Amino acid sequence: MLATPYASHATTSGTSGSLEGMRIGVIRESMLIRPGEKATVPICTAATAEIKAILGERLGATLLESIDRLWERDRDLEQMNPDFRQALARLVPVFMPDLLFRLGPDGQPLFKEFAAAIQSTEFMPGKVFGTGTMTPIDYCVELTEGRMAPPANLDIATIQEQELAMLFRFHVNQYLSRRAADWRARGFTETLTDFAGLNARSKFWGDDGRAGFKNWEEVTDPRNPLGGRQGVDERIMLRELLRRVDMMVMLENRLDALVRLHTPLPPAKIGGAHDPLGGRNNLRPESFYGPNAGLTEMLIPAGYVTSVYDPVFALSPDGTRYIPVASDKPTTIPQPGLPFSLVFRAEPGKEDVLLRIASAYAAASKRRIPPPAFGPLPPKPRGATS
Repeated sequence: MLATPYASHATTSGTSGSLEGMRIGVIRESMLIRPGEKATVPICTAATAEIKAILGERLGATLLESIDRLWERDRDLEQMNPDFRQALARLVPVFMPDLLFRLGPDGQPLFKEFAAAIQSTEFMPGKVFGTGTMTPIDYCVELTEGRMAPPANLDIATIQEQELAMLFRFHVNQYLSRRAADWRARGFTETLTDFAGLNARSKFWGDDGRAGFKNWEEVTDPRNPLGGRQGVDERIMLRELLRRVDMMVMLENRLDALVRLHTPLPPAKIGGAHDPLGGRNNLRPESFYGPNAGLTEMLIPAGYVTSVYDPVFALSPDGTRYIPVASDKPTTIPQPGLPFSLVFRAEPGKEDVLLRIASAYAAASKRRIPPPAFGPLPPKPRGATS
C-alpha cells in the first residue's frame, strides 16, 4: 500500500521530457505480426509508432525492447538483456519444470526440442517421449545456465495456457452464501444460496450456456482428475513464475515499468467468428500475463484504427462444424474508428510509478475521445475530496 494518496501520483503533465530518466521496457511479444497475417497489422503498426513517438520522443523515456524471432529489431532502441525468453529459460526449471513436459492438443510434446534432447521419459501417465540422450534434469541445468538454447516456443504467450480449475463451483457457492448472510444481517431473506438455485433462476442465451452451468453445478471435487494436470497447482506455480520473470527482466535491465499492447486484434463481432489464435474474446495469450501473475496493470486508450480484418466462419475439413478462419478482406470503420489500448505494468507496490507514467502518457497523447453519450466528467465542486 502506498503511503501517499494514489491520486497524487496521477498528475504528471504531458509536456516534452516529462519522463526523462525513466526506463520503460517494450514487450514486443504483444505486438507480433505473423507471416501472411492481416488482422494484427493495423493495431500493431499504430501501437508501435505510438510508443516510440509519445513515450520515447515526446516524453523522453528511454525505451528498451524485448526480442522475438517474429520481431524485426528497432535499431533506435536498446534491446533487453535478459529479455523474457532468457528469463524463462533461467527460471522455468526452478519454479515450473512441469511446463517442459506439456503435451499439445495433438497429444505430442509441446516443446519438441526438449523431447528431442532427452532420453525416453514418461511425460504423463502412459505417455512416453524422448529421442535424445540427456536426462531431463541435466537438460534443465544446461537450459538454466545458458548452455542450451531454449525451445523456440518457450515464450510468455505459450506458457499462459492452464488446466481448467474446478474452483468456479466453490467460489460461486461461497459468494452466494456470503451474500445471503449479508442480507440476513440487514433484515432481508435471500433464498439464492447455491449453484442449483442460480441455475434455476437464470435465463441463458443458449443451450451451450445452460449445459455449461449445469456441468458446473454437478462438480463435487475441487481437484482435477487424479493422475493428470491440476488446475489450482498450475495457477499458483504460474503466478510465481511470471512474477519472478518480470522481476528478473525489470531489475537486470534497470526498468521502471513495462508497456505492452493490450491486444493486437480488434474486438470480436458479437455472434461472429473469433480470431483463430485469439480465442472467444480476441485476446491472444500474452494479454493474460498481468492477470495470471496477479500484478497491477493500467490500461490507457492509445488510438484508433479505421481498417480491420474480421475473421469468418468456414466449414471444417471433416465437414462436421464451422470453425473461425482469418480473412484478408478489410472492413472500413467510420471515424474515430475502433480503439486500442496500451497497458503499463510495474513491480508490486510501484503503483505510484505506474500512475506517473500513465498520466504523463494520457496527457501527452490525448487519445481518449469521449463517447457521445458519456462526455467529460464535470469538474468537482470546490472543496470536494472524492
